[in-house]
Amino acid sequence: MKKIVFCGGGSAGHVIPNIAIIEGLKGLAECVYLGTDGIEKRICNDNGIEFYEINAVKFVRGKILCNLSLPFKLFKSVREVKTILEKIKPDLVFCKGGYVCVPPALAAKKCGIPVITHESDVNAGLANKFIAKRCEKVLCSFPQTAKEFDCGIYTGTPMRTNLFNRSQIEARKKFNLDMRPTLLVAGGGNGSAKINEVVRRIAPTVCKDFNILHLCGKGKTVPADIYGYRQVEFENDAGAVFACADAAVARCGSNTANELIALKIPALFIPLENKRSRGDQIKNAEYFYNAGLCRVMREGDLSEAKLIENIYSLFNDTKLKKALDASDVKCGNERIIKEIFSTLRQI
Repeated sequence: MKKIVFCGGGSAGHVIPNIAIIEGLKGLAECVYLGTDGIEKRICNDNGIEFYEINAVKFVRGKILCNLSLPFKLFKSVREVKTILEKIKPDLVFCKGGYVCVPPALAAKKCGIPVITHESDVNAGLANKFIAKRCEKVLCSFPQTAKEFDCGIYTGTPMRTNLFNRSQIEARKKFNLDMRPTLLVAGGGNGSAKINEVVRRIAPTVCKDFNILHLCGKGKTVPADIYGYRQVEFENDAGAVFACADAAVARCGSNTANELIALKIPALFIPLENKRSRGDQIKNAEYFYNAGLCRVMREGDLSEAKLIENIYSLFNDTKLKKALDASDVKCGNERIIKEIFSTLRQI
């Protein structure tokens, strides 16, 4: 049985897609994980995945002085990872983008181990741009992104299979929601202070007609006594969350956006657009909006009145619902696994 090393971390958006692929490879390949002492370590431990901890250095945007020592730290990290790879002797390294993937990709190249990476966003991240020439393939969630790389291949996005075919009745029981239409609000893995604030102000109005299931981020719940309004810090069972939703207000990280659209859930995206972002969520939102598969509101335009108007319009947008029904956005696991084994056969 072939052995595959997966790497990616720093946020759940780099880890959960890897877990989806690892689950699809059960019985087909032996999978281990390289990552930092971050969220990836916790998720791998929770899922019983063999884990090797490494040090990875992160480029800090807009802060030159913070990056002066980066080459020296990277050299040390690559040497550390190379030692691990020589020990476990994998047949392939699968990267999910982000800074955690850079040392494994460089070390694998030195060891003669083929590397595949996956790019989630419309505009490729810095790490994937850096390692692309060292990869056999750059798999992409979006067709236009694949065209940017000589070895780019459009596969779609990895998705957990437990997102699909879930019972709405059971999901609503889990969150103590009645059978009225439900609005899912998701402000990203850590929640969005701005979205949280506005949603809470409009909840008394919106909950006269709809439930709100609000994923607000760790430590960000507040006292609220509004019928039909439910706050959740974080939920491991994303399938139950999505099963509740008749519509959604969300950030536009690639994983969440692709999952909502694959599940045919009408969404209003409010993309992240601050100094911590390279603008990837804006590009993702533009792509789906131009395809007629979502509504979009810029964060600078977010207000109580506009959000209420958009929420009610979203529930009644028959044109959007028809476009979603006809959409071919779907789980990319099968295509990704096909490319993994195609590369393994060439070794």
